[in-house]
Amino acid sequence: MKEPKVSYSEKDLAEFRAIIEQKIKQAEKDLALLQSAYKNDSDNGTNDTSPTFKSFEEGSKTMSKEANVQLAIRQEKFIRDLKNALLRIENKTYGVCRVTGKLINKERLKLVPHATLSIEAKNRQSRL
Repeated sequence: MKEPKVSYSEKDLAEFRAIIEQKIKQAEKDLALLQSAYKNDSDNGTNDTSPTFKSFEEGSKTMSKEANVQLAIRQEKFIRDLKNALLRIENKTYGVCRVTGKLINKERLKLVPHATLSIEAKNRQSRL
């Protein structure tokens, strides 16, 4: 006997879509901010300060730029995950755990709208 197909209602999916679209909008703003931060190579007026201070400043700038690049990469992945969640809404597979096949808890999806695992499956995965 075939298992009945589990999915959220159209109303629930519309609510999740709104949450995800809002998160994408915010994430894209954050990404633009990060990108402008690491693409901005202004010298902050340290040209006339001592060479020692300037080398500290350069090291700090490099570290900060690398951190911003890493944050931007994570932000890009987050946006991609959110857009994939929108595709799952279109396919009516959104909110279904890819391990257990059961619906992921609604509260979890509101907090982590790109989740593809239920807490049960996530816990099982972390024990391996």
